[in-house]
Amino acid sequence: MTTRIRALTLLAAVAAIGYYLWHGLTYRSEGLAGDELGWGGWQMALPIIALTTVPIVFAFTGEGIAQAFTGRNSAAFRTGPVGIATVTSVQQTGVSINDQPQVRLELTVEAADGHTFDSHAKVIVPLTELALFRPGVVLPVRYLPGRTDKVEIDRSGDHTAAQSAWNETMIRRGLTTPAKLDIAARGTPAQAVVQSLSVPGEIRDGYTKVTLDLAVTRPDGTTFTTHTEKFLPPAGIDLVQIGRIVKVHYLPADEQDVVLSLPVQT
Repeated sequence: MTTRIRALTLLAAVAAIGYYLWHGLTYRSEGLAGDELGWGGWQMALPIIALTTVPIVFAFTGEGIAQAFTGRNSAAFRTGPVGIATVTSVQQTGVSINDQPQVRLELTVEAADGHTFDSHAKVIVPLTELALFRPGVVLPVRYLPGRTDKVEIDRSGDHTAAQSAWNETMIRRGLTTPAKLDIAARGTPAQAVVQSLSVPGEIRDGYTKVTLDLAVTRPDGTTFTTHTEKFLPPAGIDLVQIGRIVKVHYLPADEQDVVLSLPVQT
């Protein structure tokens, strides 16, 4: 769609400028005024409009800019499958909209079928959120299976699809199990206090294994203690330090099997 809009804009601009030139070159005055008046009149507005419209259209159909204004993915990516992308580098492009910079994100994307590919996305980012886009951050993206050179940050608001893609990625990496995900989906939500933390030293796909002793508070206010293990990215270990309050899920029939619920972006 973007290519079509740009092509139609260029075609209209060429036609407008072409008509102006044709009118000026072929105009013949029938009165005292000279033929140079053919370059005046309303036709003179055509090249001005054309030269003004083309850069505006190209700017507003650039990567990430249309999405910033509409809050939606472009039509081509809107129904694309969801993948999980890890940011590898961030660069400002020099473009800004209302003082909000556009950044180019270099990404490693894990597709729905498990294969990975390198890609990029451009997005307009409010200055207050710029620090959130850094190497190591995980983001849901939409991609086109036949064209993986670029992707778009998922703006569908479909948290179920994003969570499902993330869950499949975690299972493939050996960082969780279907049984753990079932507890997270069906289990009772609760809060727990970290009582002890140890790091055995096992690292899997960049994630560090931690073992935790937790004091879990049931919905009725009573408590129980349990032990759990989880693989976390390096930045996530700070969230499970001793004394921290964390969200967990558990099945009342088996309270010893507790699953932590931590933000994906850790």
